[in-house]
Formats: sequence, structure tokens, C-alpha cells
Amino acid sequence: MTDATPNEIDQALKAAQLAFLSYKNLSGKKKAVFLRAVADEIEALGPELVQTAMRETNLPEARIINERGRTTGHCRMFADLVEEGSWVDTRVDTALPHRMPAPKPDLRKMLVPIGPVVVFGAANFPLAYSTAGGDTISALAAGCPVIVKAHPAHAGTSSLVATAVTQAAGRTGMPNAVFQHVFGASFEVGQALVKHPLTKAVGFTGSLAGGKALFDLANQRPEPIPVFAEMSSINPVVLLPQSLQTGFAKTALVLASSTTLGVGQFCTNPGLILAVEGEGLTSFVAALAAEINKSAPGTMLHQGIADNYATRSKRTLTQQGITVEAQANEAGDAAQGRPMIVSVAAKEFLKNPVLAEEVFGPFSMIVKCADRHELHTVVNLLHGQLTCSVIGSDQEIAEYESMINVLVEKAGRLIVNGVPTGVEVCPSMNHGGPFPATTDSRFTAVGTDAIKRFARPVAFQNFPNALLPDELKDGNPLGIWRLVNGEFDRK
Repeated sequence: MTDATPNEIDQALKAAQLAFLSYKNLSGKKKAVFLRAVADEIEALGPELVQTAMRETNLPEARIINERGRTTGHCRMFADLVEEGSWVDTRVDTALPHRMPAPKPDLRKMLVPIGPVVVFGAANFPLAYSTAGGDTISALAAGCPVIVKAHPAHAGTSSLVATAVTQAAGRTGMPNAVFQHVFGASFEVGQALVKHPLTKAVGFTGSLAGGKALFDLANQRPEPIPVFAEMSSINPVVLLPQSLQTGFAKTALVLASSTTLGVGQFCTNPGLILAVEGEGLTSFVAALAAEINKSAPGTMLHQGIADNYATRSKRTLTQQGITVEAQANEAGDAAQGRPMIVSVAAKEFLKNPVLAEEVFGPFSMIVKCADRHELHTVVNLLHGQLTCSVIGSDQEIAEYESMINVLVEKAGRLIVNGVPTGVEVCPSMNHGGPFPATTDSRFTAVGTDAIKRFARPVAFQNFPNALLPDELKDGNPLGIWRLVNGEFDRK
């Protein structure tokens, strides 16, 4: 599987633009048929897909099967969304020609697809965030052709899924090149895809360095384009004193499980635990250490991730004031990640930016705060996050309302009495957050609103009814819910 050449990339983008000119005008019902066919074709790959993904990623069968279900579920969720049609957020304000002192024009607005989208396959989700993952499916649902750059760590899996998408497009009559698949282990391939003038948006899930590099490239273009990159999050968990005093054992168990889940290779891994020093925290640390000490190293997705985990965890251990509270037995080989819990005093954490950087793997740091004021200080200085969690009683959480209000500014999802791992795929989910968690905190990568990343609003003023998109025409031929003269209507 060789890297795409500059000429191949140029031809792919030109073909995608040609496909866009017709695909963008297809009805939601036709796109829904296509998306459901994608789900069917992926399922038809059967055991071959599961076995290939297991071999390339070291993930267990149950995880791959679950991820396949999440992927096909995404397809069908967006099929339902575009078939129903109201996601385009139609607004109609009819003309008032006799209004004084000036007449009001007829104005109608809706979301339209943005154009060809480049999606970079993710390392840690070979199905759900890769070839036919959330970025690809939400872009196709919006009416945008997609070019996927396969992740080199699971190129075979990506190829199988790409074949399924291509077959689905063919048998449902989609335009040629509505979906394309390229390979590229080098930075030059990604650079060429982002810099090509016909690329209109980018979807990326990966490291802060990788996402920021793509974002910078996109903003250096003569025509800057949006990059929707999910990059770095340590997902702080705040343990409130009273509940920690009474429930330390349960809290330790759930956080140990969340930290080591999937060898810590989730973007929502709880990498930071914040608490006020006291008897409750001492008991919690002992209980958490016991759970981690009896855990086992696990083989990571690929050698690059394992090497990065080893480098970053060792770097953290060299920082001033770090104490190793627990660690699993020594890893059996270089591809394994060794679960580890460390602690540090808040005063050391506050003066060392290295300690606030993500260590991607089964790792978590406990920050011991002297008092409530110091806890607030740490929270105030946190970077943007995908999630922030608070564990405490309703009464105690109410007492910390000012801290909760700060956390609202820091994260895309706030969790009470739960752990951040486990991202429910539904309309109300928000999987995003302020930088460096993502490059644009206004959008989500999970849930039906993910489609809005790949659309833009257009207003049509004084258009003849026959020339309007069906969603905006008088008589509402699609029967979707619309905001008409300030009131919702579907007539």
C-alpha cells in the first residue's frame, strides 16, 4: 500500500468536486438509502473485518464487534436524520411589501453542504473514527463527498471498509467519487490533501501535534478552511471531600477501571484526579493503588503509541514532586502499556506546565490540594477539555457551584458521579471542547449535530418559488418542520 502521489491527490480532489456538483442536490431520502447501504455492506464483511482489525490493532474481538456496531449505528442514525430533513434548520420570513417606512423582502435560509471533505483515519478507533466513522458519515450525510486518508496502523481494515462504502455508493446510484480512499504514511500526503484548493474542510482525530499542524496548514492557505480536530484532553475528575470520605472504595474501583479500559487508549481517559488532602483522599489513594497494582500491562494499538506512552510517562516521572502511587508489573514487551498512578502536590502542579500535558495510555495523576481555595486555583488554570467530572453528593455539589461554573468554561461535557469513558451516541451528546481538546469548541464529533460541521448557512432573498431548494419552497413539499415567520410549522 503505497503513498498517494501529488498527481493522484489532485485527481481525487477534482473528481470529488465533480461529484459534489450533483451529490449536494440529492434528496435526503436518497442519501439515507446510501447511508443505510453503507451499514449493510460493512456488516456483510463479516468475520474478515473483525479478524483483520484484531490483527492490526491488538484489540479484542468483543471491542471490534462493539465498534462495528457503533459504526453501522452511526450510518443509520444519520440516515434517519437526513431522511426527516429538519437538520437543515430552515427559516422562512415572507415579504411585507407594504411595510413602512421600508418594505421587507422575502428571506429564506437553510444549511447547505460545504464541499469536498478530507478525513484522517484515527489510530485508536479503527472503525468508529476512521474510514466510515463519524466524520465520514456526517460529511456524507451533509451532502459532501469524502476523501479518507487511511491510518497506516490499520490500512487493511481501512481498505475493507472503503470497499464496502464504494460498493454501497455504486448500488444506490451515487455519483462517482462521492467517496475515495488514499494511503499516506508521510506527512507530505496529509499536507497535500489539506492544501489542495478544492478541499473545503478537514476531519481529524489524533495527537495535539498532528491536529495543530493540519490546522496551521489550513489557515495558511490563500482560502483558509475549517479543520475539525479532536486532539488532547486529560479529562479532570474532581473528588469532593465529603463523598470521598464515605465512598472512597467505590470511587477508586470505577476510576481504576476507567483508567485501564482499553489500555487507556481513549480520548476520554481520566488522566487527572483533583482532590483536597485529608483522610478521605488518603483512603482513596490506597484503594486506587491496590486496584492498579493488581492490573496487568496490555498490548497497545501499535508500536508508535506504545513508544509515545513510554516516553511521556517516563518524562512525567522525572518532574519535581512526582510520587509513584501504584504501577502494574513490568511490561512483557515494548508494545505493552504499564498502568500507573502518580501524585503531586498542587503547588508543584501549578508551576509546571509539563504536568498538565496528556499522557495517552493507562495513566492518571492525582493532584493533592491543600484546601478548597487551592482546588479552585487548579481548576481555574486547566486547559480546554473534552470532559470534566465531579463526584459528590447533590448537597456538596451545590456548595461548589462556583467551581462548577468554571468547569462549564473548560469542557464540552460535564459529568456528575460518573467517569468520562463511554461516549453515548445520541442527539444530545457533545464530544468537543475548548482548545487544545479541539480546534473548534462550537461543534461536536459525536451525535447528530456533528453534521453541522460540514454545512454552512445560505439565505435566499426574493427567489422565485420554483428556483428555491425544496426545503424552502411554499407549500413545504418535504413536510419538514420549519420556522416560518417566527413560528414552527410543517404545512
